[in-house]
Amino acid sequence: METYSVETDLNDSICIIPINQIEILNPRDRNEKVFSEIVESIRTVGLKKPITVTQLFGSNLPYQLICGEGRIKAFKQLGETEIPARIIDVNKEEALIMSLVENIARRQHRAMEFLNCIERLADLGYDKHVISKKTGLVPEYIQDILTLLKNGEERLLYAVEQKKIPLSIALTISKTVDNNSDMQIALQDAYESGELKGHQLLQAKKVIERRQLVGKNLSHSQNTKSNKISAYDIVQTYQKEVERQQNFVKKAEHIQQLLAFISGALSQLKKDENFFNLLRAESLDSMPQYLDAQLLEK
Repeated sequence: METYSVETDLNDSICIIPINQIEILNPRDRNEKVFSEIVESIRTVGLKKPITVTQLFGSNLPYQLICGEGRIKAFKQLGETEIPARIIDVNKEEALIMSLVENIARRQHRAMEFLNCIERLADLGYDKHVISKKTGLVPEYIQDILTLLKNGEERLLYAVEQKKIPLSIALTISKTVDNNSDMQIALQDAYESGELKGHQLLQAKKVIERRQLVGKNLSHSQNTKSNKISAYDIVQTYQKEVERQQNFVKKAEHIQQLLAFISGALSQLKKDENFFNLLRAESLDSMPQYLDAQLLEK
């Protein structure tokens, strides 16, 4: 097995170091399928990229891992005691940050692991703008994640971890008017049941919140917030909104057809000089600008 065969830049200095001398700063659970693929790849073609570590004096172990936990575990499973490593010079905080950012940047990661990495960066004192620069995520998205964590949305976080709802939907559900918990639960149930997905859920949410705001401004209106909202209410709201919009489109198409008929009829009448002179005599020869423009096109 060509375990030590690695690809790297000419400027990189690669050393072979004992695996038991490496401290893992940010350990995480692994996807078993992905891990098996890593082991098999190393078994057949060798290590294509060395791990990255730093040396911190006064620590428990001589080296601290920045990137490559999966490769270390794969080497252990293959019975190896040493591994190729690129050693860089950073302090402990920088090493932890690099490790967190590396986890965030991975194409495949668990949702809760991703959230925890963002939270760790925030706990280190970095605001959304700094975290944004380090991770490549927009500041608004970072802020939404931190808000979700700060508000202790355990129910939503658990659903994300169980892959019942995506993180983006969890963030959408969490941002309700006055943090209406009943509405959040109803939205989550509607999504998990499969009755509403993506933009459908968002549209239903907007309609209900718009009604809540109207209820606050009009004393004679019923405030829907006072009534407990269920997933059934969310679905019904969406279906009624779709029906309302469909009716609106039908009415608009009908009116368009009427206007086309009227403009066509007026175009024919306008060609009748005697009729047009009669309209002019009665000061009825002017017409709405829209119709006049339509006639000029004919």
